[in-house]
Amino acid sequence: MTYSPLAIKRRQVLADLYSICDAVEMVPVHLDTPEGEKIGYVDEGLGHYADAFLFHLPEDVCKKLSTGHYLYSFDYDYTDPESTGRNRRIKINCIVLTGRKVLDAVSRQSKKAAAALEALGADQVQETV
Repeated sequence: MTYSPLAIKRRQVLADLYSICDAVEMVPVHLDTPEGEKIGYVDEGLGHYADAFLFHLPEDVCKKLSTGHYLYSFDYDYTDPESTGRNRRIKINCIVLTGRKVLDAVSRQSKKAAAALEALGADQVQETV
């Protein structure tokens, strides 16, 4: 299986966890559940100042990930369990990619035609009543 590295901004992956997440080194990436298939790993191989995660995943998964077909979820621990508050630092144990439901593309003309048919149907129903 061919592995392709894919770099994605940390902020895009971590979202709200961005400001409280410690640096990662060789964190496994799973598909669908933390107990699911391990498909690769992620690290910050571009250096500390690059501010990006480097995903080492199969080529087909990289293509889907880069086009937004997956949602990210995380398994993490607090680095200092005794501290409290919303700014507690975390250490990621694994990243889980969950498939996103992809809707079929609909053109504007199709949307307009569907709206026109719906409006026409609503008018006919009102006239017959």
